Amino acid sequence: MSLRYSPNGYRVVTGSYDQTIRIWDAESGAVVGEPLMGHNGAVESVAYSPDGQHIISGSHDCTIRIWDAETGATVGNPLEGHTLPVQSVAYSPDGWRIISGSVDCTVRIWDARTGVGYPLNRHIGPVLSVFYSPDGQHIISRSGDSTIKTWDPRHRYSGDHRRRNTHNVKSVAYSPDGQRMISRTDDNTIRIWDAETGAAVGNPLKGYTGPVLSVAYSPDGQRIISGSADRTIRIWDAETGAAVGNSLQGHTGPVLSVAYSPDGQRIISGSADRTIRIWDAETGAAVGEPLEGHAYTVRSAAYSPDGQHIVSGSHDKTVHVWDTFQPLSIQPPSCNLTRAGFCARPGRDGWVRDPEECLLYWVPQDCRSGLHSPALLTIPLTSPHRSVSLDFDDIALGTSWTHIFRVAPS
Repeated sequence: MSLRYSPNGYRVVTGSYDQTIRIWDAESGAVVGEPLMGHNGAVESVAYSPDGQHIISGSHDCTIRIWDAETGATVGNPLEGHTLPVQSVAYSPDGWRIISGSVDCTVRIWDARTGVGYPLNRHIGPVLSVFYSPDGQHIISRSGDSTIKTWDPRHRYSGDHRRRNTHNVKSVAYSPDGQRMISRTDDNTIRIWDAETGAAVGNPLKGYTGPVLSVAYSPDGQRIISGSADRTIRIWDAETGAAVGNSLQGHTGPVLSVAYSPDGQRIISGSADRTIRIWDAETGAAVGEPLEGHAYTVRSAAYSPDGQHIVSGSHDKTVHVWDTFQPLSIQPPSCNLTRAGFCARPGRDGWVRDPEECLLYWVPQDCRSGLHSPALLTIPLTSPHRSVSLDFDDIALGTSWTHIFRVAPS
């Protein structure tokens, strides 16, 4: 299964071995519309365009398809040219190009508007993943031939740098500034590369007793996290390669996915033990209890762009959306705030509505993540008060709040 968030974080798209693509509401977890159907083979990779208006999918039927993200309709004809299954697809940062990697050992670049494409032929093994550098100046491809290649998209048939390891390269990630790349290999190590020259930076990062299964940079590029088959997570200094603190332990199965929150304060990990765990990125301490609900291995986990939710995909053929808010260890009062006797949380626009969609009250942006229930507004831990009760005895419902609004004296 492949899954990606939309750029605005409102939707999640997934591709499945049942040959379909599905779109999900990231807030509620509900499926949006009907499955996108058209492929005649498993959907191995999906991605949103940078503007969120289109979705692309790569399939075992050797084609790439473009979809309208709003209506689910196909856009144009399938992109044909690969002769074996498509393993990976991605958009360029400006949305003008699509790249794909295939088992046929080629990388292809496509014009996103016309569908015209051409191949890059330098790998001698299946191309397993492709992506653009953050500045869009280079394309990176990872292959089963144990190489990572960097391509200048302006030169059709020439890769400008090649990197070869004696052990099979499993995955690659760019640093946020695009100056470095990290790769994991099956020799239990992580390697750092100069993205411009292709030279190895420092020595391999060692410390695991099993294969490294996932790697990621922190948002500021100062840290690297990795998960291993030895059931641990490690944090590394991205500049020196030194291990930071002790390994994070708690999973009882291999760690298949790791990621930082957008603010860099949390780390999430997904495991074969069927759980997702949240960790404090500074201390390495576990945050709350493991997130349980999947019936089989958690293959991937990621934060929404706003950091308010976690999405996870599993071999149990489900996608779960989790609220990242961790309530304090106090019990909120029972919900008795509205005339209809219902509980609600603010919508994306900040308004809380009753069942008839009448506006009740508006919550400022910086307070929405703390609204554990309509009865309790949680204040940041730096505040002298841990929580406050909301008194609705004299509430002005809906737009009538404007009648009592007063401008503070200057």
